[in-house]
Amino acid sequence: MRLGKVVKSNSHCDYIVQLDDAMDYLEPPQPDDYGFGSFVKLESEDRHWAIGLVYNSQLFNPMFLNMGPRLSSEPDPVFTPDLITETRTLLWTILIGTLEQQERQFYGIHGIPRVVVPINTPVYTMTRDDIHSFHLNQSQRPQFCYYSHLLRCGGTFAAQLTQQVLTELIDSDLFTGADQRALRVLCKELSWKNTMGVMR
Repeated sequence: MRLGKVVKSNSHCDYIVQLDDAMDYLEPPQPDDYGFGSFVKLESEDRHWAIGLVYNSQLFNPMFLNMGPRLSSEPDPVFTPDLITETRTLLWTILIGTLEQQERQFYGIHGIPRVVVPINTPVYTMTRDDIHSFHLNQSQRPQFCYYSHLLRCGGTFAAQLTQQVLTELIDSDLFTGADQRALRVLCKELSWKNTMGVMR
């Protein structure tokens, strides 16, 4: 599902996505489609650019605190033009890698993408299969190499974001055996650090 388009960047791996609304599409994305920690892919018709995670959001309303003059009575419907709602939902997205293809198999490259994603690049939600493929390396072995990148660049909620991603990966059963145990250890360690940080 298409979520929106890139409208701005805060850094090389931190992009702002403007969500599509009912003025743009008949079936705009719903709140459950772009929640905190959602995996997204930035790609146009001719190129895949990057994989990202939603780490923050902002509701933009230009009418908030608008102290301009107001009408003293109800406006005349004959002479009142249609008003367009200019509210917007913005999603802060951290780029964590790219999705590559080798023959018929997809695999992920974790880290900061080298390319600069252009303005107006479409942004889509990722399916379970996409997420699974992104967490496989070129040899089709499980990988989770953006852990430290998330903790450094995931914004104010970096620890919570990383813990949520770890929990969802554990619950999804994409990893098995030693890899699953390693994820559980990482998740418990992060949870302990978060708890001790609050107590201090």
